[in-house]
Amino acid sequence: MNDKISELLKLAKEASRKAYAPYSKFPVGCVITTEKGGSYTGCNTENISFGLTMCAERSAIFKAVSEEGPDMKVVRVIIFTPTDNPIAPCGACRQVIYEFGKDAEIISKCNTEESISGNMNFFLPDSPDIRF
Repeated sequence: MNDKISELLKLAKEASRKAYAPYSKFPVGCVITTEKGGSYTGCNTENISFGLTMCAERSAIFKAVSEEGPDMKVVRVIIFTPTDNPIAPCGACRQVIYEFGKDAEIISKCNTEESISGNMNFFLPDSPDIRF
C-alpha cells in the first residue's frame, strides 16, 4: 500500500471513531479525495428509524459538495470498518459515488490485511451514463 493510501486509511479510521452507531454498533469511516485535490471525511450517523441513517460514504461526499460545489468530482473513496472482513458500500452509496465519481477508485479496508478494491464498473456494473 502506498503512502498516500496509508494516510487516507488513517483518516478513515479516525472518522469511524466519530460514528454515531448506538443501534448497529457498526461504526464506519470514510475519506474521499476529489479532482480539485480536496480530502473529506465522513462517518455513519444512525437514527432509530434506520431509513434516516446516513452512511459514511454519503456523508463524506455531501460534505465535499458543500465545500466544492455541484461540479465536485470524486476520485477516490477509502472506507474503513472495524471488522475482520472488508465491507463494500451499500447500494445507496454506490449510486451516490457513481453520481459524483463514475471513474472513482474504491478501497474498503478492515482490521485485517483483507481489502476490497475496484472502480465503479466493479461495484456497480452495467450502470447507464444518464444525465438529465
